[in-house]
Amino acid sequence: MLLHLDIRDMLIIDRLELAFQPGLNVLTGETGAGKSILLDALGFALGWRGRADLVRAGAAQGEVVAEFALGAGHPALALLEAAGLPAEPSLFLRRVNMPDGRKMAWINDRRASGDVLRALSDTLVELHGQQDDRGLLDPRQHRAMLDDFGGHAAMLAALRASWSAHRAAQKALVMAEADLARMQAEEDFLRHAVAELDQLDPQPGEEAALDASRRLMQAAAKMREDLTRADAALGLQGAEGAMGDARRWLDGLAERAEGGLDDALGAVERAMIELGTAQDALARFTEALDLDPYALERTEDRLFALRGLARKHGVGPDDLADLAADLRSRLAALDGSTDQIASLAAAERAAAQAYDALADQLTQARRAAALRLDAAMAGELAPLKMERAVFTTEITAAPAGPDGVDQVTFVAATNPGAPAGALNKIASGGELSRFLLALKVCLTAQTRGITMIFDEIDRGVGGATADAVGRRLKALAEGAQVLVVTHSPQVAALGAHHWQVAKRVEAGMTLSHVSALDPAQRIDEVARMLAGDRITEAARDAARALIDAAQGDAS
Repeated sequence: MLLHLDIRDMLIIDRLELAFQPGLNVLTGETGAGKSILLDALGFALGWRGRADLVRAGAAQGEVVAEFALGAGHPALALLEAAGLPAEPSLFLRRVNMPDGRKMAWINDRRASGDVLRALSDTLVELHGQQDDRGLLDPRQHRAMLDDFGGHAAMLAALRASWSAHRAAQKALVMAEADLARMQAEEDFLRHAVAELDQLDPQPGEEAALDASRRLMQAAAKMREDLTRADAALGLQGAEGAMGDARRWLDGLAERAEGGLDDALGAVERAMIELGTAQDALARFTEALDLDPYALERTEDRLFALRGLARKHGVGPDDLADLAADLRSRLAALDGSTDQIASLAAAERAAAQAYDALADQLTQARRAAALRLDAAMAGELAPLKMERAVFTTEITAAPAGPDGVDQVTFVAATNPGAPAGALNKIASGGELSRFLLALKVCLTAQTRGITMIFDEIDRGVGGATADAVGRRLKALAEGAQVLVVTHSPQVAALGAHHWQVAKRVEAGMTLSHVSALDPAQRIDEVARMLAGDRITEAARDAARALIDAAQGDAS
């Protein structure tokens, strides 16, 4: 609820402090007195986008402070917490406008952006007039209004979650199908490459071992010549024969040497043993070189196969084994992808069916709510002298989305048999005012904590119709706060609180003032609205009768 509005140096207001009350608050005054300026100032504090030249001529800056009372659970509290701002029962909005157009805002004494102000304003104030394109006349908002009226919040939450789950299932299926298409495009390559690698069966480190063996075998011919020479040098014609001769000569001298040649004989014996060991090793190595004449060919064939396959795949020979494992896993994924896609497709169908069921459930709930709303509107239009008008909530098919498969549109026919159409297309100004008021009464039956402002919504009606409009506004204000800018004495007489907006010239400057009216002043203001500038006693009597009748209804 709006408690206070403090305006400084805005347009033709130098300083103004207003304390509003619950119930029906009426603001009256002559045309041009500044009633719209009050709404401009409040909208400025709420961050609404409006006229830029708000600062009063000659002032250093313009400023508006609005104080709201927030009850427990008010949606503004959650917004404040989300924005990191103090969430308290009293909400102070302060906004300053500089002559150069710069604007600064504070929420509970904390700097804040215009976006945060505007988000808060949606929970604090609703402004309605004959050209109410911010809400009731905008078909894009009608579905949400019907859902609020029908209490569909839980169903909407479930449907939105189901929509998200369905979209996620669709995305997973599409991605899996795309992956399968990519893998199928390289299936022949995968199968050929895996078969080729499996046939070769490369092992880490194999290339280096084969290369060393190849070099050894390539050098075998040269090595055989040297081995033959070495064998001859070690054999009977070489070292073995010489060592044998040396041992015989020493043996012949040993008896006469009295043991002096024992060490020499021992050394020769050991040398001959080592010489035999060398000959045996040489024979084995020579035999190995002559074991398989085709070994070099086989070694070179495998070495070249390893290196060729490595070049083909752009990896090192030692990485071929890892490549083979990776290609096998991709081929296994391809072979198993059919089952995976079948599972994802089943999940997508189940998610679609769940969404369709919830969407159909919500559609049925909306149709039932539409019937209730149409009946409620019929009950509201009759007291507003529009008993012949027909209001209809149309529900048609719409593309599926998070909010269902329905398009909701409010249409009306002002006379029996006349074609139905959009409210602002088929109704006159006065009829439109009453349609909007009736619709607002129906849609806000359970709304609490928001201030509703009606800007000359009674324009174009008078007499009994204006009285009916005033009584619906009064009913709407029960348990709530309604601010009405009006030129209708019937509406003004029904207000619980009355403010007069007047314009006067002070020191050569035109200023607007707002005064809370006491009972006597209120009678004079309603009399002025009835009779014009010249207030007669008859006008006062008529004003007094209007106000007494309104108070009598209240009692």
